[in-house]
Amino acid sequence: MNLHLHNADIVAIIALALLGALLLAIRFRPQTWRGIVVEAVLANAAAIAAVVAFEALVS
Repeated sequence: MNLHLHNADIVAIIALALLGALLLAIRFRPQTWRGIVVEAVLANAAAIAAVVAFEALVS
């Protein structure tokens, strides 16, 4: 299975990561920098997984 990420995929990853981080911040309201970093990492991982899964389904 060959996955090729193009510019639109990168934009989708960034948009999903920002939306996910915003939703997590609203839901959990982190009090420390560590909490903010953990939320950002989780949001980025989820965004990458979503785009890769979509690419796998489409191709």
